Amino acid sequence: MQAITRRLLFWGIIAALVLAGLTAAFTPRSLPVDVDTVQRGTLRVMVEDEGKTRVHDIYVISAPVTGRMRRIDLHVGDAVVASETVVAEIEPIDPAFLDPRGEAQARADIRAAESAEAVARAQVEQAQAELDFAHREFDRARELVPQGTISQRELDDAERAYRTRRAALLTMQAALDRSTYELERSRAQLLSPAQTERNAAECDCIALRAPVDGRILQLLQQSEGVVTAGTPLVDVGDARDLEIAVDLLSADAVRVEAGQRVIIDGWGGDQALEGRVRLVEPFGYTKVSALGIEEQRVNVVIDIISPAADWQRLAHGYQVDARIVLAEHVDVLTVPLTALFRDGPDWAVFVAEADRARLRQVTLGDRNGSQAEVREGLAEGERVVLHPSDRIAQGVRIRAN
Repeated sequence: MQAITRRLLFWGIIAALVLAGLTAAFTPRSLPVDVDTVQRGTLRVMVEDEGKTRVHDIYVISAPVTGRMRRIDLHVGDAVVASETVVAEIEPIDPAFLDPRGEAQARADIRAAESAEAVARAQVEQAQAELDFAHREFDRARELVPQGTISQRELDDAERAYRTRRAALLTMQAALDRSTYELERSRAQLLSPAQTERNAAECDCIALRAPVDGRILQLLQQSEGVVTAGTPLVDVGDARDLEIAVDLLSADAVRVEAGQRVIIDGWGGDQALEGRVRLVEPFGYTKVSALGIEEQRVNVVIDIISPAADWQRLAHGYQVDARIVLAEHVDVLTVPLTALFRDGPDWAVFVAEADRARLRQVTLGDRNGSQAEVREGLAEGERVVLHPSDRIAQGVRIRAN
């Protein structure tokens, strides 16, 4: 009897262990999942992109004439006063060097001009002699008319001859002056750059003055050199009058309108700044992305409305992150986008109830990049499964990580 009892006890233990193993092997295990709690809060629908600050009105000072610009002594950041601060000075350029043929021609022109001047001077002397003779004849005729020796007609002829000779002398003197000037012009052709060097105090310069009060934003050309008319030299503007330009995709820009709130961060300060959309430019342009894709972009101009003391370190050309608030919902029920999936034409989530997954269809409102507004289907405080895989189905046992 004792031997039978021991065998029954042995096989009973073996059977119990096998049954326990089979039970453990075939009993469904709980799937580990990440869960989040549905709660109420503020939902902001935003468009976000990088932007750059820029001075609202930039004045480009350019060269009005071709000449030699003197070195600009101002530096970027220096303050300027409208109509007072001389930004740049332009003086006449030096003449070019003559090649041997040009120099020979210039010297020949000088000799020709000297000959023409000599001829004109001789003609003046001849006209002067004829005028003196005509003047004496006229005086003699005026003495003889009262005596009846000559007629009045002969007196008139003598007066006419005198006046004609006087006009001829004036003509010859003008011709002499013209020959003298032509000689000076011919000699000027031989001037070399070394002969036209001037001292700084003798500069017959054009002074370019600042058009507005502000600061030097950029020196496009600072060193001395020859500039042509229209060459940009200096950018001037008021650095306190800043705006932000953000180039958005055209598909995002159509959702933006003037007056919308903007949150500005990523600019280096401790706190975000407030802004407001002032303008959505009415034209787009093509821009190639870093991946080589052509994109249609639209500039959106934003005004900074935070106190100037909060962003006084910002300046022209700084990079910022701008988030344009398209819609803002306060005290709404929100759910993470990672918990949502499509169940046919509807949106659905898995709700964790009593350690089991329960399928729940929901009705959504607005959404942003991380959350969505829940209008129907969920209640505050319920827990939803994040990133549901294909192993999760209705009634599956789950456990929260």
